[in-house]
Amino acid sequence: MNDKNIDVSIVIPLFNEAESLPELSTWIDRVLAQENLSYEVILVDDGSKDRSWEVVKALCSKNRAYKGIRFRRNYGKSAALQKGFETASGRVIITMDADLQDSPDEIPDLYKMIVNEGYDLVSGWKQKRYDPISKTIPSKFFNWATRKMSGIHNLHDFNCGLKSYRAEVVKSIEVYGEMHRYIPVIAKWAGFNKITEKAVEHRARKYGSTKFGLERFINGFLDLLSITFVSRFGKRPMHLFGTLGTIMFMLGFVLAAYLGASKLWSVYHNEYARLITNRPSFYIALTSMIIGTQLFLAGFISELVGRNSNERNHYLIESKENC
Repeated sequence: MNDKNIDVSIVIPLFNEAESLPELSTWIDRVLAQENLSYEVILVDDGSKDRSWEVVKALCSKNRAYKGIRFRRNYGKSAALQKGFETASGRVIITMDADLQDSPDEIPDLYKMIVNEGYDLVSGWKQKRYDPISKTIPSKFFNWATRKMSGIHNLHDFNCGLKSYRAEVVKSIEVYGEMHRYIPVIAKWAGFNKITEKAVEHRARKYGSTKFGLERFINGFLDLLSITFVSRFGKRPMHLFGTLGTIMFMLGFVLAAYLGASKLWSVYHNEYARLITNRPSFYIALTSMIIGTQLFLAGFISELVGRNSNERNHYLIESKENC
């Protein structure tokens, strides 16, 4: 198969999913054969402890459309997706989970929405979920918070594993840490604004157990703060730190000036005046000026680091022509 003629690349991160992989691969093959699409399936084994890698090798030996990547240890879903994106060569890239909760029957429609309707990214929306309430309630809160902070108001489920992308999108972004939850946010801030969602079927888990605990919600919130900061101020950190530093320093300076002026006024009028150092507001003013100065220094250091970064003049160009 010529990689340049591949219609769709399916990237599947997996961790201890040996039982579900044979059924999943058969299902994918059947769906794509019916649609007459050329495809590749990239299985990224994220350090599984069961027989997952043996199953992956068996699938690759039977079908040349299958490719396997194995990590030496568990790095997380973001790392698996990033490596899959780097390997993918199709014109459309589709991601899905390996646990059979995502239906391969959704692949043709997701593919057509990219190719025929011109979207950059289509995110799945699990309207009816087969997850416990301990997972669905926090998920609703974080999806709401992500919509508010990112400005992407037309997505209900940012963390759905079933998504489709135009190839240029995944080749232009970097997914690390646990940022896979916010790929639509990363894509939007990279300039890909044609983002929509599609209601998809969500199935009850058939094999094994979930790999995510409650700590993912705390990590998810911290990742959202991190990506918001990096995306908005990554190339101009002084705009944030300098603004906050100016506000804090000026508040402290004005308060200190007021304390000094009130002391002089009392002395001038022969009135009793407490020592400035005995007034709690003096220490509030001093602390505020110190914090303001530290924020300024943080901004300067960030600018120095940014000037030495290889990404400082990296910009995505949509098109170019000679006039």
